[in-house]
Amino acid sequence: MGMIYDALMLFLQVLKFFIIAHFILSWLISFQVLNIRQPIVSQIWFGLGRILEPIYGPIRRILPTFSGIDLSPMVAIFAVIILERALMRNAGFFFGY
Repeated sequence: MGMIYDALMLFLQVLKFFIIAHFILSWLISFQVLNIRQPIVSQIWFGLGRILEPIYGPIRRILPTFSGIDLSPMVAIFAVIILERALMRNAGFFFGY
């Protein structure tokens, strides 16, 4: 059972990394530090978008629009942190304590 715990924690950490990378990339593209017409930037941007859209989509449907500001990454990060902490607090279930 400890392996399941480790796998879940690793998945949440990777997901958190992807969300932060997508957020930073969006700012770099917005301020024209990076250009979406560059092949590597385009591949990373659209790849992260495909990975994170199943998470962002339901959040975007629930949240109201804020004049061009997308708050779904912030809500997703909060949800991942809450899930990580919930797993840590209930680690005894996985290790049989």
